[in-house]
Amino acid sequence: MTEFERMTGGRLYNPENPEIDRHHIKGLTLCDKFNRTPLTRYAKKQKLLNKLIPSSKENDFAVFSPFYCEYGENITVGKGCFANYNCTFLDVAKITLEDNVWIGASVTLATPMHPFLPEERTYQKYPDGFHDLEYAKPITLKKNCWICSGAIICGGVTVGENSIIAAGAVVNKDIPPNCIAGGVPARVIRQLDENDRMDVWNTYIKNEIPLSKRDCGKRGK
Repeated sequence: MTEFERMTGGRLYNPENPEIDRHHIKGLTLCDKFNRTPLTRYAKKQKLLNKLIPSSKENDFAVFSPFYCEYGENITVGKGCFANYNCTFLDVAKITLEDNVWIGASVTLATPMHPFLPEERTYQKYPDGFHDLEYAKPITLKKNCWICSGAIICGGVTVGENSIIAAGAVVNKDIPPNCIAGGVPARVIRQLDENDRMDVWNTYIKNEIPLSKRDCGKRGK
């Protein structure tokens, strides 16, 4: 097992290993070029994104810059995914976005982990040199998730299919499917159900204010 495989597989690894460093510099350089490329050069910008995150090429991944990640190649996206401004994907371990995952502005997906005890976390002298040892846990966002602005998803978390993470939430445990979760730390607030339906097409055609069945019930309509 190479040091890079150790890293992506959730084992302890040496972040100063030359192999890790090569992958890291490549990802950071592509990310920097993507952010520096103006929106008016859309084709070049998208080409850089496809190099940074290879799975984006055939899956219509849309990203508003600035966007920050470490490796890019450790991010896998499905079809129809979107990331808004100022998102940070710390992809030391695998980050997986299944189909139609939407990411709000300033969301952080953070896979890196460090030992808790300072004598194990900080730089120490080991038989192979002076460095620290780190590890990471993967993040998976299932189909049709919506992660709202400013939320933080911690390593080791899976957010279930169709679920919504409220703005500013800190998610440190798995979230089940078909629910709304929020808070610090995040907890399930309620399940999504038919009362959340807005009849969006007819509401659009009639140019009405969008209200769900639940909203209408609260207003006595």
